[in-house]
Amino acid sequence: MNQDDSSGERRRPQSEKTGAADSDGGTSRRPDEPGGGILMGRPFGVPVYVAPSWFIVAALITWVFGGQLDRVLPELGGFRYLVSLFFAVAFYASVLVHELAHTVAALRYKLPVRRIQLQFFGGVSEIEKESETPGREFILAFVGPLLSLVLAGVFYLGMQAVEPGTIPGVLLAGLMISNLIVAAFNLLPGLPLDGGRMLRAVVWKITGRPMAGTVAAAWVGRALAVAVLIGLPLLTHTGALGNATEDIGGMETVTDALLAAILAAIIWTGAGNSLRMARLREHLPQLEARTLTRRAVPVQADTPLSEALRRANEAGARALVVVDGHGQPTALVRETAIVAVPEHRRPWVAVSGLAQDLTDGMKVSAELAGEALLDRLRAWPSTEYLVLEETGEIYGVLATADVERAFVQAMARPST
Repeated sequence: MNQDDSSGERRRPQSEKTGAADSDGGTSRRPDEPGGGILMGRPFGVPVYVAPSWFIVAALITWVFGGQLDRVLPELGGFRYLVSLFFAVAFYASVLVHELAHTVAALRYKLPVRRIQLQFFGGVSEIEKESETPGREFILAFVGPLLSLVLAGVFYLGMQAVEPGTIPGVLLAGLMISNLIVAAFNLLPGLPLDGGRMLRAVVWKITGRPMAGTVAAAWVGRALAVAVLIGLPLLTHTGALGNATEDIGGMETVTDALLAAILAAIIWTGAGNSLRMARLREHLPQLEARTLTRRAVPVQADTPLSEALRRANEAGARALVVVDGHGQPTALVRETAIVAVPEHRRPWVAVSGLAQDLTDGMKVSAELAGEALLDRLRAWPSTEYLVLEETGEIYGVLATADVERAFVQAMARPST
């Protein structure tokens, strides 16, 4: 389907999703992440994971499709479940092709893709940067459903080459229909589906504002969630999606309602995540290392903590930087370590005992801002960073806590 925003976001700027809740070149190679699932490979350098929830869906598809096979090919007996399992794997392989279409398009536009994950209701391509133009956004979203339609056509042609009513014929028919459903569902014009991203691109093009497109597509997505919640059980009950002459009460009615509720929840959540991520991107440029940096005073390693704090108070500074005899920074005095020292012991504790040696990753430019700043902090986790001017002079100390606080405040501000 389309871009996440049905992410649970740790920050996933974008995700393309396929299936019930659907889904940028150069990819940065990262260590495998916990919680991603089973790593299946790295096509185009992008890791592909199978989430544990996939096995639940595979079992469900095997059971349901096996029941259908029993009516069409009763002679299969228990072997029908092995055929059904093959169908489940083949279906998710086609979902992977859908996601790879998003990934290849993203790489073509030099948008990094974090990973592809096959999960409960389809797949998601985690694209880490925003498309630069509405045209690229439209293409990036459209290629997924387009590939699903192409696959449906391929399976249809395959059906013409085999005898109807045989195992290959039934499998090809099922894969053709399932890919048509994936394409049609993802073309619905609401976030987080691919059709929602296409709608977003159109509104963005008309208004010139990405946020306006996101708001429009997200609210359409929420309307779709309500429509699915109410409409799917109703359509099934009236026979529009099944046999109208068959009593579908009892367990089947409960199953339809549960499926509709899950689909509606995924779409509603994805639409809300899209709005939150758009608001974040809108305010990200306000996160500037220069404005968030605390003023710092340089101190020698053997300076007592009480004396160092006295100098900082006089200078109106909130951080301490340990320097050598030539005035070059060597370490940062950790705020948590200072707080842990009782006041009566501070005259007897040298700042060197509370300091963390500087590494290259702990040195950041005062000019860093927005996503570049967040990317740098994520790449080199620390509680404090030394902020330097372009000339190499000490500007101050950037605390991760200050960045996180500014991040939350940015998210809470109303969008323009």
